[in-house]
Amino acid sequence: MFKKINIEKTTDENVDSLIGENIKIIGKIEGNGNLRIDGMVDGDIDYNGNIVIGETGKVNGDISAGEISLAGTVKGNISSSSKMVILPNGKLIGNIQVPNFIIHENAIFEGNCKMINDKVVDLSSKDKNNKKISNEK
Repeated sequence: MFKKINIEKTTDENVDSLIGENIKIIGKIEGNGNLRIDGMVDGDIDYNGNIVIGETGKVNGDISAGEISLAGTVKGNISSSSKMVILPNGKLIGNIQVPNFIIHENAIFEGNCKMINDKVVDLSSKDKNNKKISNEK
């Protein structure tokens, strides 16, 4: 009845760039498309697309991307415009700013989370009839 979905599953067809298990990159990464990291990145990542960090993947730096799936280790702050998923083997030490956040059982998250949403309404400045309250006299 229910189908188990493997969130981390990626194929060669939907990965545009791959940082393999035996690769270490020092410096800032910028790009577009889908990125999979199974190696080591020591620097910030500013990516216009989705990022999968595999179980052997390690990032020491800040990440800004669309959807981020973490099964490895990140030490840095994360900003996602879509969704952040920390899988059971994933470890994040840093703050996140995301509209959607999923953390699986046994995952590790040490930091603060700020949920962002463009549709947030400040209810304190409206009365019961949904009219904006004015401080003018």
